[in-house]
Amino acid sequence: MNSISLFKRVASMLYESILLFAILFVAGIVYRAVLGDPHSSFQQHLLFIYSWLIGGFYFIYCWVKSGQTLAMQTWRIKLLGFDGKTLSLGQAVRRYVIASFSLMFFGLGFIWALFDREGLYLHDRLTGGILVTLPKKQID
Repeated sequence: MNSISLFKRVASMLYESILLFAILFVAGIVYRAVLGDPHSSFQQHLLFIYSWLIGGFYFIYCWVKSGQTLAMQTWRIKLLGFDGKTLSLGQAVRRYVIASFSLMFFGLGFIWALFDREGLYLHDRLTGGILVTLPKKQID
């Protein structure tokens, strides 16, 4: 049974969205400095793909390196594989792609966790990942 409360999940996602907004804001400045404002439909699609890739780099790097993004560290949540290790690069990429599609379909993969017997998101169920709560650090 997954012990991460709904409140903790939502709070972490809200914090994550603020961090991602900041990352994409800076990435957008770089994009506009190099390519200018996206006036054409092609440039707008290019900006979307660029932003999606930047977001992917952030998440995938964090998940593979330590199993935690900054928001996950704050809320003491860690992403591990079913084997107890951090995700492989392939697992992390698949998780990001599936989670992205989940968001495009009204967040159904996230809502899935409310009904999953172990509380897993659909993208975790499909990629072999699990979110765990880390214990509080003891301060001596």
